[in-house]
Amino acid sequence: MKISCIIVDDEPLAREGMELLVKEAGFLELVAMCSSAMEANKVLAQKKIDLIFLDIQMPKIKGTDFLKSLAIKPLVIITTAYPNFALEGFELNVLDYLVKPITPERFMKAVNRARELMEYKQPAGNSTDENYFFIKCNNGYEKIFYPEILFIEACQNYSCIHTTRAKFMTLTSMRSLEEQLPAGKFLRIQKSYIAALDKIQSLSGNEISIDKQKIPISKNYKDELMKIIDQKLIKK
Repeated sequence: MKISCIIVDDEPLAREGMELLVKEAGFLELVAMCSSAMEANKVLAQKKIDLIFLDIQMPKIKGTDFLKSLAIKPLVIITTAYPNFALEGFELNVLDYLVKPITPERFMKAVNRARELMEYKQPAGNSTDENYFFIKCNNGYEKIFYPEILFIEACQNYSCIHTTRAKFMTLTSMRSLEEQLPAGKFLRIQKSYIAALDKIQSLSGNEISIDKQKIPISKNYKDELMKIIDQKLIKK
């Protein structure tokens, strides 16, 4: 799938650098490069944009103020030379926060998350559904997007959420997390594990594979998983 995007930055060299990264990604379609929030607003009024690469420190209207003004927000990746704006950015529900100079590796990590979220979105009519939740983690709060979850593991009094980014430990119970997860996307495979169905790579014996990790599955839950596999199985 192609993701339509715009670059919003008042610095010409920064726009050119982002343009190169966007073109190298392969699945991003650059619609426009804007030198101000006003230019970006005109583009958004005329075309459907999936993703904005947005600088914060710009003349007249800051990137964060522009973001607050939008009634309908595309996915947003902040690009800035000022890391102290990170908290404000995440409070505005941005997808990621890239600090200049931006490396290709860090850029690809951010846009791959954007692609995962775009692929995960439900058909039209569910645009108001949230695709993330917050957990208490490391003396703060961490935003977890549903599409990046690989599996969740019970670890004594904690739950460990394994994602495509990292592992996050939280005192939230497995039951509370399970109730938070969208129906039909996750399956409890035994008392101590919940797996993302679209991340299961294989089933062999009493184990499933996710991201090169082997996870045991109990008989009762295996029967449920086999029903799901049978629905997706290509018949002879």
